[in-house]
Amino acid sequence: MANISQPLSLIQDVDFSSFSRPWSTLAIIATIALVARSALKPKRNLPPGPKGLPLVGNLFQLPQFQWLRFTEWKEEFGPIFSLNFAGQPVVVLNSHKVTTDLLDRRSTIYSDRPRFIMASEILTGSIFIAFSSYGDLWRKLRKAAHEGLNVRAAEAYQPLQEKDAAVLVADLLKEPLYWDDHLKRSAASTVLTAVYGMEPIKSKDDPLVVRINDLMHRLVRATLPGAFLVEIFPVMKRLPEFLAPWKKEGLEWHRRDTVMFQEFMDKVRGQMKAGESKPSFAAGLIEKEKHHNLSKKEESWLAGTMFGAGAETTAAALSVFFLAMRLYPDVMRKAQAEIDSVVGRDRLPTFEDRARLPYIRAIVKEVLRWRPVGPLGLPRRAMQDDVYEGYFIPKGTLVIANVWAMNRDPTLFPDFDEFRPERFLDETGTVDVVPADTHNQGHVTFGFGRRICIGLNIANQALFIDVASTLWAASIEPALDDFGNEIVPSRNESVDEGLVVRPVPFKCKIVPRAEDVDAMLEMTEKKLVW
Repeated sequence: MANISQPLSLIQDVDFSSFSRPWSTLAIIATIALVARSALKPKRNLPPGPKGLPLVGNLFQLPQFQWLRFTEWKEEFGPIFSLNFAGQPVVVLNSHKVTTDLLDRRSTIYSDRPRFIMASEILTGSIFIAFSSYGDLWRKLRKAAHEGLNVRAAEAYQPLQEKDAAVLVADLLKEPLYWDDHLKRSAASTVLTAVYGMEPIKSKDDPLVVRINDLMHRLVRATLPGAFLVEIFPVMKRLPEFLAPWKKEGLEWHRRDTVMFQEFMDKVRGQMKAGESKPSFAAGLIEKEKHHNLSKKEESWLAGTMFGAGAETTAAALSVFFLAMRLYPDVMRKAQAEIDSVVGRDRLPTFEDRARLPYIRAIVKEVLRWRPVGPLGLPRRAMQDDVYEGYFIPKGTLVIANVWAMNRDPTLFPDFDEFRPERFLDETGTVDVVPADTHNQGHVTFGFGRRICIGLNIANQALFIDVASTLWAASIEPALDDFGNEIVPSRNESVDEGLVVRPVPFKCKIVPRAEDVDAMLEMTEKKLVW
């Protein structure tokens, strides 16, 4: 295995505790100032919405799982409603039509992000693509990412995804009690090798994976309302570091993360010069440096964030798949019958089987629709005043897409709470069928418009081969308690881990489907040399 811990040599623990110090008194003062300022503006016909409290508006009416409250309000106020966050107007979109009309068809107005001073300008140097403002730099980053991760480019990563799927299944059978840990390791390993061409990692606790996941969690925490007073008083960014420890620590994290990402890129660059590199997203960036016109720091951060954003989301989606198989054994048996008829029992599934496994493809769509791991998209910012169906949306409004509500729209999915892959197939069960305005995905989990998920092709490939390989090798059966009773996992409870929302941990049994599965997996791993 390649030494991937070396780039961590310059990284030491930093006290990040001051990032969450209380600021309630100052927040109240800031809120009054914001509301006083907004009160001077003329009121126009905003979309309807729930009545808020004096001064703070709806800011304290949201529970932890905001998408559930938004979905309730959708029933009361309709597919588009507005909120007031202490003077900041917010519009929530809850239907495919409204969201497509605004975020897709009017993408020139709704492709910007709010200003994230801590998360974007300090922690990531304004070059983190997910937070970047809609402008020339974002276009360059987006173009470079698209060229390395589009449908054609993603096919180059299929051999490594097949290999990692075989390793995943072997791990599941060897240590079935730790199935969720194996999903996390596999997802991280697949994305890491696709981005940097590194050898597969052996553990989910690998220091590199922990380090980058910590970065992503830190960024998500920094975007939460109320996390930093500087978001309300932007002038605080000008404070010298000795008066603003939060600023000093944030800039130090940015420096160290930059060193790590640049060392990864330098390693790939060295391998390319020596003729030892493997196909990877990073290698593609280096090959086209002049074409992309990105600085070395910009391309380093682009590659690093592709890994950070991809690993946890894929692992969370796979945990949803395990939950579905546990709760819907008939779906699992039907999928296994399809795999057996197409693939047989003397080899694992491959991407060459994909066209002949429509039910497996439908399972992937249903996993992403049924329990989206990102139930709310990152907020957009309206770049100019707009009017939609008589409603006024002022410049600077935050616009949030309620993915959860759209994926469970009863007009498109009458039995939305049921896991039913057949909804994405015609009557013959062989032809894909997807609702309109879902970007040919059958769901909107990957987002909308010009900000749609860059890595969706890699993610779809990973989910397909992992689902097919797992069901070829094993069945996901009920676990039993100490009294022999079946343990039934919760179908609705979730854990919000910052970057993703996943099912609460649950127990199940991973049962091999044949006695010779282990030998078959060992033989397959030896053949899959990448």
